[in-house]
Amino acid sequence: MAASGRGLSRALHSTPCPAWKRVQSGANGCLKPEYDAVVIGAGHNGLVAAAYLQRLGVNTAVFERRHVIGGAAVTEEIIPGFKFSRASYLLSLLRPQIYTDLELKKHGLKLHLRNPYSFTPMLEEGTLSKPPRSLLLGTDVAENQKQISQFSRKDAQAFPRYEEFMKRLVLAIDPLLDAAPVDIAALQHGSLLQRLRALSTLRPLLKAGRTLGAQLPQYYEVLTAPISKVLDQWFESEPLKATLATDAVIGAMTSPHTPGSGYVLLHHVMGSLEGMQGAWSYVQGGMGALSDAIASSATAHGASIFTEKTVAKVQVNSEGRVQGVVLQGGEEVRSRVVLSCASPQVTFLELTPQEWLPGAFVKRISQLDTQSPVTKINVAVDRLPNFQAAPNAPGDQPQAHHQCSIHLNCEDTLLLHQAFEDAKGGLPSQRPMIELCIPSSLDPTLAPTGCHVVSLFTQYTPYTLAGGKVWDEQKKNTYADKVFDCIEAYAPGFKRSVLGRDILTPQDLERIFGLPGGNIFHGAMSLDQLYFARPVPQHSDYRCPVQGLYLCGSGAHPGDFTVVVISWRRPLWQVGGGVMGAAGRNAAHIVFRDLKNM
Repeated sequence: MAASGRGLSRALHSTPCPAWKRVQSGANGCLKPEYDAVVIGAGHNGLVAAAYLQRLGVNTAVFERRHVIGGAAVTEEIIPGFKFSRASYLLSLLRPQIYTDLELKKHGLKLHLRNPYSFTPMLEEGTLSKPPRSLLLGTDVAENQKQISQFSRKDAQAFPRYEEFMKRLVLAIDPLLDAAPVDIAALQHGSLLQRLRALSTLRPLLKAGRTLGAQLPQYYEVLTAPISKVLDQWFESEPLKATLATDAVIGAMTSPHTPGSGYVLLHHVMGSLEGMQGAWSYVQGGMGALSDAIASSATAHGASIFTEKTVAKVQVNSEGRVQGVVLQGGEEVRSRVVLSCASPQVTFLELTPQEWLPGAFVKRISQLDTQSPVTKINVAVDRLPNFQAAPNAPGDQPQAHHQCSIHLNCEDTLLLHQAFEDAKGGLPSQRPMIELCIPSSLDPTLAPTGCHVVSLFTQYTPYTLAGGKVWDEQKKNTYADKVFDCIEAYAPGFKRSVLGRDILTPQDLERIFGLPGGNIFHGAMSLDQLYFARPVPQHSDYRCPVQGLYLCGSGAHPGDFTVVVISWRRPLWQVGGGVMGAAGRNAAHIVFRDLKNM
């Protein structure tokens, strides 16, 4: 962590006691020797899995190594008085069933919906009477077209058709998120009952095909082509194309010109909150408040959640079946099943006894692509950024564009590609792609009066620098200074407003949040690591070669977007932290079915 500006204390401060600790009747301090289920890691997927299992009558305990729950969906007071969503920072893709089933609103979840959603200022000459242009997009169709027509009238006319095209794709894909992928092994070698069950999982795929119909070849191209090629077929103006292209490369070590980059965009075109399709929001109190609400739902039904309890080993009996876990310090906790919210690499290469895993399986896990381009910077400022393209109003009150995802260095897809090329050579980008959010513009509880918290999601930064060099404090600060210089060009005075900052490189994201390689998805969202093949082929149904051990985190289907997702319905361009929860929910249902058959 590095501080700048006025030298405020950099000590990490805890937030007030969350609701889940107040309602669990002392379970946090009363560890039992045995449970029906143990969940490794209190990330949001692990908490969702625990909440569902406990509601189904499965006595469940969750063990979290950190002092705070939530994984990457966490709120931390890094600088006194400033509460940061330290990693994930926006909510949209949370599955509607989870929101309803777990009664998250009842358990304290409060949302601040955003509209408009996207702001892309131009770095060009302007005057007092005619400032630089910008692209502001939201839910108003006519206003969107007016904004786009600054750059291309043709694109303004095409944009609604593009949205309808993507909407249809979402309708086809959305059901695939809420169930395990088709069990190919069961279809080939299972019993009659297992084959019938596997056949039932084909229904979402068949339905998806019917929904796409004759346009299936065009949608196939979206999945496999470079996003630059897809967008070139729809639009001609670079500000619009580059704004949309950020969603295909965000969080991924890929260029807009990389084949298959369009697939990540696919995962960024769905979302619903409180019955509002396409809604995006900040969570009141930061993303940790979402995790607290899920935990409160779980503990209200009897689940036990333990912080600062590190699982050192998954215990396996002589017959190759899970029988519990061993905590750091040697304490044993027995259970019928174990669910891991940790990454596949940690789960299978560090926690599971290797003698019970096939060599080919271990090799595939060790070869997973976990490259990450992301450095997250959290900033405390004493005033709002003042963008030349949209000058602040008198009184420094937040305006519409301040609540948006603000895209900087994103006026041209060439800029994105050049930033990628820098990192490909082991260098931090000279002009990083920056996604800037100001959650305190809608939630003033996050910062002292007149001040704000700023979230900077930046790329591209390699995990290991050229020549095998590592990120030390000097290199981290040099990169952060470069990012701040870029922001200064769009919003003069930004650097003078900074009170303190927290810099998280890919190595920091790995160390603090357990994200392998700093990858926010636990592994690349490439076609060879999705659906049937997530985390590896033949093991995409949350089960693994050790009976009774399950994967329930972002490394399992359908992946999860703890830092990045967007919605199909205005905008198709929002970035920031969907927190889907589908992997946790799906895994819980698989585990419950297996427990009934034991």
